[in-house]
Amino acid sequence: MTTLPIDRLDTLFGFGVAGNFAGHLEQAGEAEDFVRVAAAAEAPKGIFPFYVPGGETFLGTFPLSHDRIAKPISDEPLHLQIEPEVGVICAVAYDDTGVVSLTPEAIGAFNDCSIRRPGARKISEKKNWGPDSKGLARDLLPATELDPDGATASFRLASFLRRGDRVDAYGEDSPLPGYSYYGRTLLDWIVDRLRHQAGSDDTPLEPVGRYLLDAGRPSHVLIGIGATRYTPLGASTYLDVGDESIVVVYDGARHTADQIAAAVADRTAAELPGTSVLCQAVYDAGA
Repeated sequence: MTTLPIDRLDTLFGFGVAGNFAGHLEQAGEAEDFVRVAAAAEAPKGIFPFYVPGGETFLGTFPLSHDRIAKPISDEPLHLQIEPEVGVICAVAYDDTGVVSLTPEAIGAFNDCSIRRPGARKISEKKNWGPDSKGLARDLLPATELDPDGATASFRLASFLRRGDRVDAYGEDSPLPGYSYYGRTLLDWIVDRLRHQAGSDDTPLEPVGRYLLDAGRPSHVLIGIGATRYTPLGASTYLDVGDESIVVVYDGARHTADQIAAAVADRTAAELPGTSVLCQAVYDAGA
């Protein structure tokens, strides 16, 4: 287990993968945003930034928290949804032209929490609204590869919503190799996108690789590799003040889905070996 305090994460360039789990974009109401993006049917749609260290735009605000989600001030109803994901910390290698490789070092529970903003020009506009708008577990699991048949082959991703006395599944309990792209296929695809994704005014994508170089070629990145499908409750339920978002990455060879759900309900999931658990309480940013 690797423990990373929050003040060690602010040097990590942060970005995510869009459309890497079949059905998620449709549930999130975002599939139409990508109609002008050329991609193979089974491939993710692209990558997007959520944190640029030292950046001068809103993306320069550090958004990660181990235990809180801010519900921002707004005169309009805000629809915040948990985006349960695996976060991967990778070392980055560069040459004179850009990124040449990504080497995994750790994985953990990640909440790429989103505000559903119809009409947003870019994905990033839904992703970073200030401090405490994202989440990464404090305790991460060492991972030097993501091969579908390797050390993480039996790992799974689950998520839950605690509201009052109820705890319900928010995302479908899913195997990590169930991602559309995983392992070396995913990492090579991300390197290609960092080198070649230009972005344009008529798509929600941006030149993430250029942002990475402009940020001073950080040695490490945090990648959210994609959100799973929602349960019916997760697809229709938005976060409110007082809720708790829970995301769990666990070894399915050591724990069953029922054991994880019971431990989440009892607040003991973090005590289970081979798990990375992120629990975030939703608070009113204007209070």
